[in-house]
Amino acid sequence: MAQTVLVVDFGGQYNQLIARRVREANVYCELISFEQIEQKIAETKPIGLVFTGGPASFNEPGAPRIPAEVLSMGIPVLGICYGCQLIAGTLGGAVGNGPREYGRRKLKVEKKRSKLFDGVKPESDCWMSHTIYIEKLPTGFVTTATTETCPVAAMENEKSKLYGVQFHPEVIHTEEGFKILKNFLYGVCGATGEWTMSGYVERTVSELKAKVGDKKILCALSGGVDSAVAATLIHKACPNLTCIFVDHGLLRKGEAEEVVRVFRDEQGMNLVAVDASERFLKKLEGVTEPERKRKIIGEEFIRVFEQEAKKIGAVDYLVQGTIYPDVIESGLNHSAKIKSHHNVGGLPDVVDFKELIEPLRLLFKDEVRRLGFELGLPEQIVMRQPFPGPGLAIRIIGDITKEKLDILRDADYIFRDEIAKAGLDREIWQYFAALTNIRTVGVMGDERTYDYTVILRAVTSVDGMTADWARIPFDVLQNISDRIVNEVKHVNRVAYDITSKPPATIELE
Repeated sequence: MAQTVLVVDFGGQYNQLIARRVREANVYCELISFEQIEQKIAETKPIGLVFTGGPASFNEPGAPRIPAEVLSMGIPVLGICYGCQLIAGTLGGAVGNGPREYGRRKLKVEKKRSKLFDGVKPESDCWMSHTIYIEKLPTGFVTTATTETCPVAAMENEKSKLYGVQFHPEVIHTEEGFKILKNFLYGVCGATGEWTMSGYVERTVSELKAKVGDKKILCALSGGVDSAVAATLIHKACPNLTCIFVDHGLLRKGEAEEVVRVFRDEQGMNLVAVDASERFLKKLEGVTEPERKRKIIGEEFIRVFEQEAKKIGAVDYLVQGTIYPDVIESGLNHSAKIKSHHNVGGLPDVVDFKELIEPLRLLFKDEVRRLGFELGLPEQIVMRQPFPGPGLAIRIIGDITKEKLDILRDADYIFRDEIAKAGLDREIWQYFAALTNIRTVGVMGDERTYDYTVILRAVTSVDGMTADWARIPFDVLQNISDRIVNEVKHVNRVAYDITSKPPATIELE
């Protein structure tokens, strides 16, 4: 295993972001609860610890604490926000209420030869979010940076390798933040930068070969990023992999054909492609309620997969596309809390297998994409946008028919095509067309029409938890609208959704 840094979570809103930044610096890290700190130090022998921020005040009863011995083990520590206050309070400093600082502040470096601020500009913008501050430094510490209203914006005890910053170096608003993190990882912790996707492929393939050999492996391949990368990684290591792709007829234009072409023809996988579109359409006939759609599609997918899996017989391993945020959100490495059915919709209950393989469980989404490129997958697979399991069924308001699916596929294809032509496909986090159940009067070719309204939805986001509507240029929107009403039958009106999340959700259903 690569050198490890432990990111110790105290409930901060940026906990995953800190971990991702450490990984971006080519240093492997794990995000753990503060309650696990002693156990994890013993298990991983980390080269450094990063304490996250958190909502608590150090002086509050019940505020998160760590054993003071952790700070005397000789392991370098970087405390961020609450983590900085925790170091100060634990070692005898004073923490108290101060002037509220929220947003950008001008950071002034006070100690020119600090390893943490090596090469950092004397003054730069930083991002603050606190009402508590350090009133008195612990013995042996010095102030290394200040702001106009924060007398201890950063502190350190170089001899003990203990560092604290009141601001948030992990967010993009902190101008020199990534440099500061890298200074800690490389200048203080002695990281060698061995966490790379090429190294991950080499290690994982070697481990899989040793563990699995020529035993039978089964993978449910949806064509989404996670399952695609997981299957490709397993295929590289293991000869006896069978992938089952269930086409429920609710994919975007050309996607089913693309999955077969890429994974069977180009990657050479043993791919069983099942066209179950008529079966799903029949089950969904007359159904309008979104949750019923989801339930029907989920249950029917399991039934189809089960039938195909029985033809293969008992398998030794089932592949699951769990990624690191799934693990974190299920309990910060408390394995008992991890939902074994998270990614495959209950498949472990209906497939006879001995063990799960989760080759991506250490990776964040951006790392999964980098891994996909490392494995040679095409860009249209690796950069595939988030797409709901029920597919187009929840992008059609009301009942689902073949005619409506054809209308939506064509409109959605035009939208995606024009966004790509405008060079906006990497800037917009997610964009798609939805078909409403609204029919309106229009005039086309001097004739009255009474046809459907298509809604365009495009958002910018980091993780999908919140999202803002994308400011697509008017001329691009006009091109999209003109093409849809001219090229797609039974559509005479196009609308653009300018609602952010919250209050709306990204999907319409």
